[in-house]
Amino acid sequence: MPSPALEKLLILQDRDAKRLGLERQLKAVPVEIAQVESAIATEKGAIESARTEIKELEAGKKLIETEIGSAETQLGKYRTQQLAVRKNDEYQALGHEIETTQRHISELEGKELEVMYSIDEAKKRFAAAERTMKQNIAGYEARIKTLNERATNLAESLKGAQADVAAARAPVDGPAIHIYDRMAARGMPVVVPVHDGKCGGCHLKVSSEVESAARGKGPPGEIPICDQCSRIVYWEPTP
Repeated sequence: MPSPALEKLLILQDRDAKRLGLERQLKAVPVEIAQVESAIATEKGAIESARTEIKELEAGKKLIETEIGSAETQLGKYRTQQLAVRKNDEYQALGHEIETTQRHISELEGKELEVMYSIDEAKKRFAAAERTMKQNIAGYEARIKTLNERATNLAESLKGAQADVAAARAPVDGPAIHIYDRMAARGMPVVVPVHDGKCGGCHLKVSSEVESAARGKGPPGEIPICDQCSRIVYWEPTP
């Protein structure tokens, strides 16, 4: 059975552990929010990429339309010139240019149809993907809202835990709190039981003097400390 002094330290340790747990949880919230925000950015980036694909296809269609317009203008010039010439070879040469230009226009119109089909398909894919992505983003934004609410609740709980720690520290003697704080800076737990002559922290055998002190057989107010890891120890019979 721990001494009254050790009972106070165990109470302090329990409250400190709760405080540290809340601090870890609170610290993890911004990290998780950043991960969710990154996922949102990825979804938005995918939407923009899909939108860019459509814009590029539409830009390509406009270029083809411009080429068709230029070719039709040139075709009109060839036909006008053909009507004005008198020599047969010049007439035939212009006729060849007209045929070549008409084939070119036909090829361009074929490309235009292909691009128009690609645009229609891209728009269908974009519409379907955008719906899914917006649903995903809405889910992520709801998650961020929940995380922010969690952070607020954790912050409030942490204030209470810090007050509990302060209250638990008050009755602990100066030398004991000094030892506790020194070990707590290295990590929890600070106060551990001794089972079968072994420290509950490092699991190494303690000296007979430390075991005796842990059993409460040392000087009054003595704080037994493990010979190996310097944790505060107390006697706890093996079940």
